[in-house]
Amino acid sequence: MSTARVREILSWYSSENPGVKANLARMMNTGRLAGTGKFVILPVDQGFEHGPSRSFGPNPAGYDPRYHVELAIEAGCNAYAAPLGFIEHIASDYAGEIPLILKLNNSDSLSKGLEPCSAITGSVEDALRLGCAAIGFTIYPGSGARNEQYEALRELILEAKAVGLPTVLWAYPRGAGLSKEGETAVDVAGYAAQIAAQLGAQIIKIKPPTAHLEGAEAKKAFEKYAIPMATLTERVAHVVQSAFNGRRIVIFSGGEAKGTEAVLKEVVEIAAGGAFGSIMGRNAFQRPKAEAIQLLHTVMDIYKNAK
Repeated sequence: MSTARVREILSWYSSENPGVKANLARMMNTGRLAGTGKFVILPVDQGFEHGPSRSFGPNPAGYDPRYHVELAIEAGCNAYAAPLGFIEHIASDYAGEIPLILKLNNSDSLSKGLEPCSAITGSVEDALRLGCAAIGFTIYPGSGARNEQYEALRELILEAKAVGLPTVLWAYPRGAGLSKEGETAVDVAGYAAQIAAQLGAQIIKIKPPTAHLEGAEAKKAFEKYAIPMATLTERVAHVVQSAFNGRRIVIFSGGEAKGTEAVLKEVVEIAAGGAFGSIMGRNAFQRPKAEAIQLLHTVMDIYKNAK
C-alpha cells in the first residue's frame, strides 16, 4: 500500500495515465526505501560507455551481467538500470524481482567527435518485452547536437507514456557550448534540470553541482538575487528547486569511483539539499559485493533519515 508521501509525489504527475503512475509507484514501493519517496538506483551502463576493463577490472565479478542485478536486489535498491544487452541477459531469470530501467541510448569512449550525441540502442517495445518499469535516456545540453537529442527524446517519451512507462532522464551538460568546468557548474546543473523537466521526464538524473558559474548572465542573476551556492547542500537545493520547485523527482549521480568516506560525505550533503536520492554505479559495483551492499545500505539510511 502506498504511503502518504508516495501519494503526494504521484499527485505532482496529474497529467500522467495510470500506467505511468503505477510504475513510478512500483519503484517507490520497492527495496529498503519503500514508501519514503526516496531512491537509490544501481545503473550499470559503464561497460558500454567507458569499456569493460575500466568498468569491471576493479571487481572482475562485474563482467557477468547477473552480478549487477543480484547486487541491486540484495542491497534493496529501488531499481536497476542498464543497456539492452545486460537487461536481456537477466530479465527472464529475475523477472519481477526488481524494477528494471532500459537505457535506450548509449555512447562509447572510442569516438573523438567534438559534439556528444548518444546512439539509440533500444526501444520502448524492448522495454515492454523485457518487463521494464521505465525507460532511460541521456541528453547533453550544451552539445551542438542537442536539438536532435531533444526531438528523439520527445518521440520516445510520447511512445513510452502511451504504454504506461515513465522516463528517467540523464541530463548531462557537455559539448562545445561549455567549458569542462562548466559541465557541473551550479547554474548549468539547474538549467539542465529545468530542461529535463520541460521535456517531460518524470525522474531526472543530474551530476552533483560545483560552485563554478559558467554563464555570464546567470552569474549576474545569482549575485543580484543572492542565490545560495556556497555549499553542496545549497547547490543541490537550487537544482531541485529548478525542477518545478521540487515537484519533479531529482536524483544525483555518484560520479567517479572514490573512497567510502568521500562518497558518504557527498551523499549527506546531497540529501540535506532535498535530493530524492542517488543513482550510484561505479562506487557500488567496483567494490566487493559485501562492501558494496554495506555502502548502499548506509546511503539508503542517510536518505531515509534526511528531513
